[in-house]
Amino acid sequence: MTTVSVTLPETKYDVLIERGLLKQVGELVGKQWSARKIALVSDDNVAPLYQGQVAKSLTAAGFDVHRYVFPAGEASKSLTVLADLARQMANDAFNRDDSVIALGGGVTGDLAGLLAASYMRGLSFIQIPTSLLAQVDSSVGGKTAVDLDNIKNIIGAFYEPDLVIVDPDTLATMKQRDLVEGYGEIVKTAALEGGDFWQLIETINSPADLITHSPELSARSIHYKASVVMADETESGTRQLLNFGHTIGHAVEALADGGLRHGEAVSIGTVAIMRVFENAGLAEQGITAKLRDRFAAVGLPVTDELLTSPLVLDKVKNDKKNRHGHLNLVYLTAIGQPKIKSIPSSEIASFLHLSVAK
Repeated sequence: MTTVSVTLPETKYDVLIERGLLKQVGELVGKQWSARKIALVSDDNVAPLYQGQVAKSLTAAGFDVHRYVFPAGEASKSLTVLADLARQMANDAFNRDDSVIALGGGVTGDLAGLLAASYMRGLSFIQIPTSLLAQVDSSVGGKTAVDLDNIKNIIGAFYEPDLVIVDPDTLATMKQRDLVEGYGEIVKTAALEGGDFWQLIETINSPADLITHSPELSARSIHYKASVVMADETESGTRQLLNFGHTIGHAVEALADGGLRHGEAVSIGTVAIMRVFENAGLAEQGITAKLRDRFAAVGLPVTDELLTSPLVLDKVKNDKKNRHGHLNLVYLTAIGQPKIKSIPSSEIASFLHLSVAK
């Protein structure tokens, strides 16, 4: 078993990575928590696959498990669904001694995490990510949120789990598009770190390779993210590096209105922002092509007609990471050499000059 420890000023937790861990959930959670009620939260895609198995394991370990299911999809990251889940927990008499487990992908982790953070001002929380995107990125770092209208992750909290359990075997039940989506975040992270991680990425040439190498991809991605989070838990400094590709990516994702997955938007956004910096002479020549080739190797999109829309600039300028009239854009001078450039809001349009689509 691979264990990545995340140590923060007020908490510490482990990320456990090994094939077959889902069969050991009751034992693993029993080492972390005493007997209590558990709200086991999944969407209606994951629940039929794994919720019964996990609930049975937790019940055998002495927990009182209540299974909650919500409709799959980004649309469920809403205040309405959050309130529905909280209402169910209240009806089942959950109190501050009880806990929440997120069993599912990134939407489930974000939604159940915010539920745990806000119900009775905070319940203990465990992540069991079942998608590649969640296993390599969103389950670690404590970001929880829901969307408001078409503004992603605008209502949320930093709320760390007590434990993260990663079983790469759950990837076998994913549809190819859902699997490949997670690779957007992996390439992003490997490009930030460089070195051996990027060399591993250069060997990935198909969706099947993602399954084969998933334990190592998860371990390396989480190790890098954990190191950044431990240095900057609340995104006031170096944690902003993790936004690489996300500023334009989030804009395109929002404009696609459900037509793009998050990892697909990250792929598009990463290529677009690096094209801007390479064209400006601030990045190594050819770096955009390197990134584009790695995304495309597994079938991720690397451009989109929405990049030509002036609405992209509106979304970018109004990004929630715009602070004090400046937007910090993350880029690479070379693989493994990230930097942040602060652009005044008044200059964003001229800096990007819509070359993102060229």
